[in-house]
Amino acid sequence: MSGNPPLVSIVLPTYNEAGNIVDIINALHQCITHPHEIIVVDDNSPDETWRIVEEIVLSNPFVRIERRMQNPGLTRSIQHGIDRARGGIICWMDCDFSHPPETMAQLISHVMEGHDLAVASRYIAGGQYKSGLQWFGADESALAVLLSRFINVGIRWSLDPRFHDYTSGFIAVRRHILDRNRLTGDYGEYFMDIMYRAILQGHRYKEIPFVSPPRRSGVSKTGTTFRQLFWRGTKYLRTLFKLWGLRWRRVERVAVQR
Repeated sequence: MSGNPPLVSIVLPTYNEAGNIVDIINALHQCITHPHEIIVVDDNSPDETWRIVEEIVLSNPFVRIERRMQNPGLTRSIQHGIDRARGGIICWMDCDFSHPPETMAQLISHVMEGHDLAVASRYIAGGQYKSGLQWFGADESALAVLLSRFINVGIRWSLDPRFHDYTSGFIAVRRHILDRNRLTGDYGEYFMDIMYRAILQGHRYKEIPFVSPPRRSGVSKTGTTFRQLFWRGTKYLRTLFKLWGLRWRRVERVAVQR
């Protein structure tokens, strides 16, 4: 790309990440050489993650804090950060070090080089999900890992199998795509929605592998009981039906135009 590189906005949605937030901000700032801002969107964490970031902001002008007091949720937090981002490239990731900061730097570079989206994938050669997880007695649920794999395989072969990780949530994307496609959903299903829409619209994407370790500190928000995970799974299923409908409507429009 010619000219000055665009500002990169990195959105960090947080809830009870006091044990991770300082280290993740510092690591991102060290890894990313392009001009950037880091926007922490906190859902009024009881552990006062937001207060820690307020202190960071005082001496770090590239960091911003958005404290949300109502209507909490992962998707709404990310969209809140997108709405307030100033960058031409917008990124987001988990804040517990299950998404390595150095991988984010690679994603940004791929978008700078000409891709519309770059996604970190656990399910292509070189990727791995929850490396080093102790399956029994771990904070991270082994059941959640297995269900995530099962859901992702089903989504891939129901939508477009050329793309591998529909539940990644680890992405860098050009702003104009997000201006056209707002995030929808309650939790991780938002990602399959935005990614498949981008594919249908013909945007150029790049997947790179990454190894996802268990979270470094704190407690997983994914859920650990079968009931919690089943409820999350039904939301993916509803989103899948919606995307099938979107695909067939596009097919019908193309047929009519011909």
